[in-house]
Amino acid sequence: MPSVRLDKYILDLNPEFSRSRIEGLIKAGFVTVNGAQASKAGMKITKSDEVVVDIPPPVPAVPEPEDIPLDVIFEDDDMIVINKAPGMVVHPAPGHFTGTLVNALLHHCPNLSGIGGVARPGLVHRLDQDTSGVMIIAKSQRAMDRLVSDFSTHTSLEKIYLAISHDAPKGAPSHGILSGRIENLIGRHKVDRKKMAIVTNNGKRAVTNWRVLQGANSALTPIECRIETGRTHQIRVHLSNIGRPILGDSVYGKSSLDSKFSPRPKRQMLHARKLVIRHPCTGKTMTFNAPIPKDMLEYLPNLEQMD
Repeated sequence: MPSVRLDKYILDLNPEFSRSRIEGLIKAGFVTVNGAQASKAGMKITKSDEVVVDIPPPVPAVPEPEDIPLDVIFEDDDMIVINKAPGMVVHPAPGHFTGTLVNALLHHCPNLSGIGGVARPGLVHRLDQDTSGVMIIAKSQRAMDRLVSDFSTHTSLEKIYLAISHDAPKGAPSHGILSGRIENLIGRHKVDRKKMAIVTNNGKRAVTNWRVLQGANSALTPIECRIETGRTHQIRVHLSNIGRPILGDSVYGKSSLDSKFSPRPKRQMLHARKLVIRHPCTGKTMTFNAPIPKDMLEYLPNLEQMD
């Protein structure tokens, strides 16, 4: 039976789609073949294969301001630094058109809408929905340009995260090791396009420096991560790969290990604890810290005293 490329098959049935639109749907995980997520646009299929394309609803062109409380760490005319709560989505996307950080920022900073684009005004970096901690948002175009440059090159920038991970078992790459440096390529998972993975090609360089904090004495390990790059899911992928999956990580973690703890974690225990930047307009070095969330302290009450 003759085969055909998946993207061509979808295009023949939906001529109103562009090839880039089809490729985007496949990469985002909205296309399945015989019930499994499509791996790539060029995969071969036959007429007997069942192809399902789930078209996500369109994202509103202009996010609406919403009166949502923000935990503001610092603010001036050029930028605002906030402590993002776990569970808050950063910007509108399918399934999350309202209640996002962008919606809250547009209410708090009415002039933000003209900075850096309509859909993601002021955003120079992001945190996963269930990751908490320090985020910086530009309030002027000058600040936006400088911060985007600094974050893309990691110039004059230091990002420190705190993770609660399961202790590395015997046989794990990091068993008995208290610190290390992870450097490799991270790209889309070959099968599950919503996930990231360590790859040998077609990925981006990712570097995480990690260390176990002194004072740890349980099955859960507090780990400080200093990242030199900002890849999607970087810390979660890296810690899982060395045998120290983050507690509560439903994508890269170990549910069998999570179930042993009460209460069972509702999100990955990952927190952007500290951000050191060069002020985009004054050039002054500034340090911002976000307190450790209460849900993380439930598992390691002495976390604040660990070094």
